Amino acid sequence: MAILYGADAVYLGTPDMSLRTKSEFSLEDVIEGVEFCHAHGRRAYLTLNLFSHNKDIPKLDEYIDTVRKVRPDGLIISDPGVFQYVRDRAPELPLHISTQANICSWLSVKFWQSQGAELVVLAREVSYPELVEIREKCPDIKLEAFVHGAMCMTYSGRCLLSNFMAERGANQGNCANSCRWNYGLKLRLKDGTREEIRITEENADLFEFLLEEGCRPGELMPIEEDDRGSYILNSRDLCIMPKLDEFLKIGVDSLKVEGRGKSEYYAAIVARAYRMAIDDYYADPENWDPKPYMRELEAVGNRGYTLAFHEGRLTNYAHDYEHTASLAQWEYAGVVTEVTEDAFLVEVKNKLEAGEVLEFVSPIARETVLLRVYDFERAKDGKRVNVVHGSNRTVIRLPFALFDHEDLDDLKARFPAFTVLRKERALTEEQWARVRFDKLTQSLEVSGKDNPTAYERRRDALVEQIGEGATDRRFKTNRVGTEGCCGKGCNGCLIFWQDDQYARAREVLLKRKQGEQLSRAEATALKLEKQA
Repeated sequence: MAILYGADAVYLGTPDMSLRTKSEFSLEDVIEGVEFCHAHGRRAYLTLNLFSHNKDIPKLDEYIDTVRKVRPDGLIISDPGVFQYVRDRAPELPLHISTQANICSWLSVKFWQSQGAELVVLAREVSYPELVEIREKCPDIKLEAFVHGAMCMTYSGRCLLSNFMAERGANQGNCANSCRWNYGLKLRLKDGTREEIRITEENADLFEFLLEEGCRPGELMPIEEDDRGSYILNSRDLCIMPKLDEFLKIGVDSLKVEGRGKSEYYAAIVARAYRMAIDDYYADPENWDPKPYMRELEAVGNRGYTLAFHEGRLTNYAHDYEHTASLAQWEYAGVVTEVTEDAFLVEVKNKLEAGEVLEFVSPIARETVLLRVYDFERAKDGKRVNVVHGSNRTVIRLPFALFDHEDLDDLKARFPAFTVLRKERALTEEQWARVRFDKLTQSLEVSGKDNPTAYERRRDALVEQIGEGATDRRFKTNRVGTEGCCGKGCNGCLIFWQDDQYARAREVLLKRKQGEQLSRAEATALKLEKQA
């Protein structure tokens, strides 16, 4: 998916000799993946980036023989001993240095260049001013920088917390994400008994818990805990999109998006967003604006976005103390498996219900298409149902006749197999409060402005919703099931497009870009009075 949606290269790994221990790739799968990349004019890199123990060394010769069969465009390594071993025994293989090597200075880059590395992946902890200096002092080696994905609370995986808490080694690719667990505060009495400290409405204002770091006397950091615990080590996700133009200006050779363990939907949407952003920057750098691409990135699961170390020192906005789960306003609805003479065949990935609005996101075209579906035809037997579950790999048939606003030849040409479909996700009030809070913290961080009043207001609103624990869900747009209308002018809509009150509104929307909504004021002004 990443290749089809715009990535120039992908990393592949088998679980035995890389940090991709959860990978289900066999050797045959890896060979097929490399051939697929090359057939599409893209590059494929293999990963050998674990930190080796003695038990791993006997496997290296067999691995090198395997790599020669696969014929990748590069081999990514983090262990200096492994690098030397491979360089001496397979000098024809292009060698890259993994971010696990924690390269944070131009001196380290020059060292690896002198050893024969063709590309280095810089640590996530490198700030933009440092990146500029590294580029200036190291013009003859390829630089790769992380721009999107999860952040590690320590130096790019150099962490023993997972080993201690779960006996799973982060440096062997088995991180348990212990830093994102919820931790509770307990009280141990002198007699050895332990009690939970209960914070209630009656005693909440009487005291607070504070941390003081030894080298910062007087700098007290509050610890807040709810019924689920506290998340004092939980970083937001890295997203450099608001500053992507700065990376492109200085000539960073490769921009790395974390894809390990992510879904095909995530890989497709994120690759597509960055592909469009990069292409648009080079087409018109003076008028480049990150906002359209940020809207795309909000459609995939994230913990809230941060620039992380871009400006240097981390800010308070880089951490999420209230929640640890990924959240998105959209979810994966399905993928086109085949385009027949008269329909799309779609494998369903998440539950679909009558009235759903499906958005088709193409790997080859920018404009998306919206379709409202009132029932679903199962491809295997033609039976029409109101609900389809995604767990049983059901394939549905979406006839072209449903697309009443589209040119059918153009539709079939723009939406080939592997087109992904997404749909809005109904969220709880707590989740909507978190979305608003995450957007505010990102805007404050990107702008460099401080607005403690707005920050505290949004944070307190989130905390209040967490306390209420409401489970009711709602969509962002104004619809529930087959009733109501989101006002986007979707293909197949039997409400908005058939109601005489909206005749003028239809004329206006048909002249706009697909999916662009009317504002509330416009909708009111354009609505016609019903005739008696």
